[in-house]
Amino acid sequence: MLTLTRETGSVRDDTREPFDRRLSGLFDHALHELLRRELGRLSFLGADDREVLRRHLADFVARGGRRLRPAFVYWGHRASGGSPDDLGAVLAAGCSIELLHACALILDDVMDESPLRRGRTTAHLALAERHRELGWAGSSRRFGESAAILLGVLAFTWADSALLADRRRLADALEVFTQLRVELIAGQYLDLTCAARGGGDRREASLISTYKSGKYTVERPLHLGHAIAGGEPGLRRVLSAYALPLGEAFQLRDDVLGVFGDPARTGKPAGADLLQGKRTYLLTLARERADGPGAALLDALPGTGEARPDRLAAARDVIVATGALEEVERRIRGLTECAGEALSGADMPADARAALLGLARRLTLPHSTSAPHPTSAPHSASPPGPASSPHSASSPHSASSPGPASPPSSAASPGSADPAAGRAG
Repeated sequence: MLTLTRETGSVRDDTREPFDRRLSGLFDHALHELLRRELGRLSFLGADDREVLRRHLADFVARGGRRLRPAFVYWGHRASGGSPDDLGAVLAAGCSIELLHACALILDDVMDESPLRRGRTTAHLALAERHRELGWAGSSRRFGESAAILLGVLAFTWADSALLADRRRLADALEVFTQLRVELIAGQYLDLTCAARGGGDRREASLISTYKSGKYTVERPLHLGHAIAGGEPGLRRVLSAYALPLGEAFQLRDDVLGVFGDPARTGKPAGADLLQGKRTYLLTLARERADGPGAALLDALPGTGEARPDRLAAARDVIVATGALEEVERRIRGLTECAGEALSGADMPADARAALLGLARRLTLPHSTSAPHPTSAPHSASPPGPASSPHSASSPHSASSPGPASPPSSAASPGSADPAAGRAG
């Protein structure tokens, strides 16, 4: 897995458990083969245009992200008692979600006018710069945004191609994948309209985070694995009971990074959510609690571009002083514990339970770089969560790596926390 999205460059995290890296490697290989095949279909384009697609789409998919969603597909399949013979379908489904994720990120950057993604210039700005350098006619900005939208649509199309690569239980898998896409798009629309309207409350903020991020990061990938396995309906309900609180906790952790995250780790501008006027749960809560001058300061930041560091620092101080950060950290801990409790006594293989508990810890673990005031901020210490519960003991890793012909049976260690559990990893 890569430490990217809100992380930098294409540096891999080699601190993870051997199995974790092995699973990521299987998905990386499947993605590589898929992208090679899809790029081959574009032979009618000129060499320069094919290079643009390779650089700004294929490389973006292949070199970025932490493969979180494919991991949930795999463990949803394993938890549901799936057969090792299904591995090809599991890998295909994981690739499909990664391509949809790339589509969402590219389009999200256009809508947010984001300058950076994964520590690099965003596609729409890079393509606009290419237009300027070549002296082409028309608006460079318009060209860059239009071309990036087409890249996103192409990724969306490749996602279908990926799912079709192995048609095992395709009808059931496609039903889940369609629901995932509907929820993701509608959640993004809610986010867009809420920011434009202004106002909004915590209920609306939670709804946006659930549908824009939580469901498509955790719940639906698990359901996709469950569908490929032909799992029992009762187990699907268990997976949802685990996934829904975890998905919300994941988004809340991302909200914290969106305000307090270090750009060197997040790959995004400092205070990006403040500058974009995001109506996240954290910022909505802070606005509700802030006094007149504090609320005015938070409301004045959107639209200012790269705000002065002192104004961003003052806004962060307001968020901490209102207790909003502390409450969000408490909520993350509570939701993570709920996710772990949902797996207690569930009828699933022990390694799948341990891996899901480990993923819960990795997605929600606090990070010191996001703590503005380590002496007072509640997230300067690791919270209790499923990883510390009696059910979180991970089975030992096998000495040998599993081969691609059968799913690995070793669990991802709950302690193998990714150093940056950032947005849409």
